[in-house]
Amino acid sequence: MPQLTYLEAISDALRQEMRRDPTVFLLGEDIGVYGGAFKVTKGFLAEFGPARVLDTPVSEAAIIGAAIGAALNGLRPVVEMQYMDFVTNGFNQLVNVAATIAYRWSIPVPIVVRGPAGGGVGAGPFHSRNPEAWFAHTPGLKVVYPAFPADARGLLISAIRDPNPVVFLEHKGLYRKLRQELPEEAEPIPLGHAQCVRRGTDLTVIAYGSAVHIGLQAAERLADEGIDVEVLDVRTLIPLDEAALLESVRRTNRVLIVHEANLTCGFGAEIAARIAEKAFSFLDAPVVRIAAADVPTPFAPPLEQAVLPSVEQVLRAARQLVRF
Repeated sequence: MPQLTYLEAISDALRQEMRRDPTVFLLGEDIGVYGGAFKVTKGFLAEFGPARVLDTPVSEAAIIGAAIGAALNGLRPVVEMQYMDFVTNGFNQLVNVAATIAYRWSIPVPIVVRGPAGGGVGAGPFHSRNPEAWFAHTPGLKVVYPAFPADARGLLISAIRDPNPVVFLEHKGLYRKLRQELPEEAEPIPLGHAQCVRRGTDLTVIAYGSAVHIGLQAAERLADEGIDVEVLDVRTLIPLDEAALLESVRRTNRVLIVHEANLTCGFGAEIAARIAEKAFSFLDAPVVRIAAADVPTPFAPPLEQAVLPSVEQVLRAARQLVRF
């Protein structure tokens, strides 16, 4: 089986779906001739032609608006945001239009808005945002944030086939950092299912995106101290696999939520609230969240690392929880 990076897995999902379904097409800034800012679509123009790989003007509102129109006419557009930060320029089209059409007109809007999110690469405050909570708060949108190449490929296939608008976030720091052996033929992974990536008995770390790997690194170090940590990868924020979260917490009785987005009103707050409401009697300690500080992401690498969640923060919080 070939080994694919996180980026290659995303590219492979796009290519396989475009070969399978002629209604799937791509649009975004510099995705054709240049192959995308991160080269996700390198070579796509030569294979699929300019009618299915569209270089667009630098206008996120126009890009998402055009995708909505195409979806209403029977196509399945996949939009690339050059950086997910720039989705703010298309916010109205995505939140007010795409998310509500099925409720207003009973017409599906099968679009995917995908692109690089997250920090840790010294890209500064304009290219490092994790905007998932905005869209998780919007009825009518599905929100996906994979942590592994296999999940990125399988979940993206499901997102493209889904009749609803899907926001698909890809952590840019994982693009070339991870490799997994994957079969040549990709299978869809259903949306709405969390995955336990490490079994444990003393504490559950709930995470998604890059934070899953922070949790796994911390779990390995804590194992040397006799602390057995379970790591649960949410994968799909909306729809949320609440049953998997509650089942894990009821088994370990302690929970630590980790994500890279800012702490205040981050999606971890929603997870914490559901656990408090539905598994309170199983908890032996308070629900704790670790996230980025409530500041714009600094450009200087030492400052950026000070703002983002870290393995050391997880270690300290986990030790306190098991002693509580």
